[in-house]
Amino acid sequence: MTAAARNSLDLDAFWMPFTASRQFKAKPRMLASAKGMFYRTPEGAPVMDGSAGLWCVNAGHGRPEIADAVHRQLMEMDYAPTMQMGHPLPFELASRLARIAPAGLDRIFFTNSGSDAVDTALKIAVAYHRMRGEGQRTRLIGREKGYHGVGFGGISVGGLVNNRRLFPTLHGIDHISHTLLPAVNPFSRGEPDHGVELADDLERLAQLHGPETIAAVIVEPVAGSVGVLPPPKGYLERLRAICDRHGILLIFDEVITGFGRVGEAFAAQRFGVTPDLMSTAKGITNGAVPMGAVFARRAIHEAFLQGPPEVIELFHGFTYSGHPAACAAALATLDIFAREGLFTRVQSLEAAWTEAIHGLRDIKTVVDIRNLGLMGAVEMAPRDGAPGARGYAALTGAFEAGLLLRATGDTIALSPPLIITEDQIGEMFATVRRVLEAID
Repeated sequence: MTAAARNSLDLDAFWMPFTASRQFKAKPRMLASAKGMFYRTPEGAPVMDGSAGLWCVNAGHGRPEIADAVHRQLMEMDYAPTMQMGHPLPFELASRLARIAPAGLDRIFFTNSGSDAVDTALKIAVAYHRMRGEGQRTRLIGREKGYHGVGFGGISVGGLVNNRRLFPTLHGIDHISHTLLPAVNPFSRGEPDHGVELADDLERLAQLHGPETIAAVIVEPVAGSVGVLPPPKGYLERLRAICDRHGILLIFDEVITGFGRVGEAFAAQRFGVTPDLMSTAKGITNGAVPMGAVFARRAIHEAFLQGPPEVIELFHGFTYSGHPAACAAALATLDIFAREGLFTRVQSLEAAWTEAIHGLRDIKTVVDIRNLGLMGAVEMAPRDGAPGARGYAALTGAFEAGLLLRATGDTIALSPPLIITEDQIGEMFATVRRVLEAID
């Protein structure tokens, strides 16, 4: 797209998601093409992708293998239903995913997005208990500062106030405490040393509501959208133990952490804690085609296999569950990950990443830095009377300097494609330094 063509665009009709749209449309930040680690603007200027699009382009942009696979599939069969019918690709993909999943999570339900995957996991959890004769287990527990998408289930268990305040939320929801403890875990590298006891908040809620009323607790192993909060050491293990003690299902939301972001295929494997259900999306197709998936323990799936064989076991699904083009994109993505070792590549980059991001500690506005895997957040002190202003200035300043990053409040988050090199990590953080030092 030429600059003239961009300037002739009518920007009014598109209602943009999660955007200060009047601010954006007054000075648009447009991306026109992408390859490898870089976007390009309509004018041809390179923009390093410091956020893997939206945490999703894990294998880098413009992979011809994915595009070719999608094209072939669309020409062979563009769509087929998976309700009472089938086609080979979702069965093949589910089998491939089960082989790389945490042990035991080998039953896969396909969705259209991470939000759909979360709501699906919550519904499966509640229905599972009913199938087992424990229909009183309807309560769902989320966590403060958690983000679980934009469905009514996701915003209900989510713990970000701006995502909740405009919309009604489900009844029977509660939240355990968040794990952000800057007073005792400042500038943490990897899992913070302090805060394992915060998992005991689940025990408190179990005693408050009665453990026999709780269906599931859902957490992100590493909270992403709030600004990268790794779990304190031992925290996830303690959550798992409490859930086991009371018969509560543990759900990991791995929409962000899945598919290599933390140095293993899934964060559950890095931390050695296996949930009962796991929601995923984003990296499953490298962002090329919308898709999500819920991984379930086999015992959960088998609980639904009751009654005559012709009866529908789970009254839930989507028109595009297991869409042929999405499955083709996901299979091609898995091939790339296997061939290039991308599930574990972060292990060789994490030390350089850690040193580079913590090298920003001396900047006067920086009050905290957190990182794990190829995820990192730099938090700035808010301006008096203008919270979020420094974060927005970092977002726009970075784009003008040729870097795409995420900003939430006054925290910037970075999560580049897993193909990044150590030299590019250095280049990225040199740009971040220039941008942050220019912000008063």
